[in-house]
Amino acid sequence: MRRFSWVEPGEIEAVSRDFFIHALIDLGACYLLYNDAGRCMCITGLPAIWRTDSDNPPTDIAIFGEAIADRLLNLRSKLLKAGDHATLEIDLAEKGVFEFRCRKVSIPGHGLYSIMSIEDKTEERRRERALRMLLMEVSHRSKNLLAVVQGIASQTARFSGTLDNFLQKFRGRLYALSKAQDIVTESEWRGVGFMDLLNAQLELSNPGKVAQIKMSGQNILLSPNAAMHIGLALHELIVNSINYGGGLDVAGSIRVSCHLEQVDGKPYINVGWEEDLPDASQAADQQLKARFGSTVLEKVVPVSVNGQAIYSIDHRGIFYDLKFPVDVSE
Repeated sequence: MRRFSWVEPGEIEAVSRDFFIHALIDLGACYLLYNDAGRCMCITGLPAIWRTDSDNPPTDIAIFGEAIADRLLNLRSKLLKAGDHATLEIDLAEKGVFEFRCRKVSIPGHGLYSIMSIEDKTEERRRERALRMLLMEVSHRSKNLLAVVQGIASQTARFSGTLDNFLQKFRGRLYALSKAQDIVTESEWRGVGFMDLLNAQLELSNPGKVAQIKMSGQNILLSPNAAMHIGLALHELIVNSINYGGGLDVAGSIRVSCHLEQVDGKPYINVGWEEDLPDASQAADQQLKARFGSTVLEKVVPVSVNGQAIYSIDHRGIFYDLKFPVDVSE
């Protein structure tokens, strides 16, 4: 819907002219008025990057430079009758982005004029670029997450004897992945501290047993990708302990560590889990391996973080050692 505009006939040369000029200046609006011969008749609110120090009447070349002046002349030359309009956007890199809108108007008793507005679009274009980058990042991370879920489903199905067993394991792993994802999102994708991730997974699986685990080492910041997969590994170890080990019932029987180390001059993160099995006997070693075996710990997680894992179980306890580079790609 067009907004109402009106001016008292015969007053444009006096009161109305001053009124509109002062109103435009107060609004900070930039307008240039050209007669039909292309001569600039009025300028209001010109952006600070353009100025003319000449005592002569301003021209497009004097204000904008030859390159922009040629483009503006070409823009106005396309407007042949009252009501014609055209738009031109000019990107000046670090100086900003500006939109030039030109419209042909007829002023009674004076003929045809061109009114051109200049609007600073720098911030708007910056937001648009940021939004495009954000959408691309969301798409990228969504595809990564779907690939992780697909991998978990495949490996869980391969080593589940029944549908009920599959559903139980798969749901638990999805919950663990979801919890890690929540923590990563809360950090605005900067990363998650290892100890914070461990506490979160313990609270998810067995909130009353957090204090039973002895933690040592550093609260190293994990990348978003590493945090999701390490969270999955911690979930697997915690669930195994709850279901089979009983280590969470005895204070200090589970020891978790995280520290940095150098491998061939490159920083690596080493995560360790040691769990005592006081009631197990040496004769039960094979049964223990069958109960505690996990493809997620030995294959899925190490591959996902470009690392290596050692996972051993016998009557003495459970030992899990995961080593991976600090700069795990997304």
